[in-house]
Amino acid sequence: MNPSWVTILWRQPQAGLVLVLSVLVAALVIALLTWALPAGSPAALVILDYQATPPPAYPFVYPFTIQNLTHLLLFIGLGEIYRRWRTAAREEAWLTQGLLPEAYAVVLQSHDLPTLRARVAGLYDGERGFLPGLIDLCILQFLASRSVDQTVSVLNSSLELLMHRVDLRYTLLRYLTWVIPTVGFIGTVVGIALALAMIDPSAAVQPLGNIALALGVSFYTTLVALVDSAILVLLLQVVQAREELAVNAAGRYVLVNLINRLYSGQ
Repeated sequence: MNPSWVTILWRQPQAGLVLVLSVLVAALVIALLTWALPAGSPAALVILDYQATPPPAYPFVYPFTIQNLTHLLLFIGLGEIYRRWRTAAREEAWLTQGLLPEAYAVVLQSHDLPTLRARVAGLYDGERGFLPGLIDLCILQFLASRSVDQTVSVLNSSLELLMHRVDLRYTLLRYLTWVIPTVGFIGTVVGIALALAMIDPSAAVQPLGNIALALGVSFYTTLVALVDSAILVLLLQVVQAREELAVNAAGRYVLVNLINRLYSGQ
């Protein structure tokens, strides 16, 4: 594989490419399920709303069904989860790079700091490099003020901002965990409305089979949407916790190996 593709897909996944791949994977999974599940079977009805003979005036033409829409949203969310997971793994990896001296007896003086700052130069930006960024900022603050207390204050403020930045990165995922069950509820309302429309008060015999099928499918949409949403919520919580732990670990690393070793010479 070309190194640029390794970077784009593994080291620093790009949002646009991950979105396209998520949609393609969702389409592939739906196609495989369509091939594997016979039309009209219980599993096909529940998972895909794949009917052999849809009821009259049924508003959804397969594969454009509520269930498939929720599956598509799920895979978009999974793609974003993947991006966040790779970001967390990348941030954790900085802790093993030896950016700061870790020997027990080391004491850092002002003339040692420019070398350490040059070591982390260019390793961070607005989207990556929590630890290098914290190291650079804390060294710069200490060189300017010669105050350990002010450096600790800058570290605490920076950690709060990083936590807020991490939280903002999950806005799309939180929206998806809300919109997936909402789409399922919309499908339920549409299905119930369709079933009620099939009832003819003037008819002696009602199409009970079609009515029952429409009602069943209407509740299947909510069931599938809730399952998809539950999967996404679980993975969101796990990955967000890992990314926040990476921020905490970076702060502790700077505190232990930089700030606690500083000697102001005053």
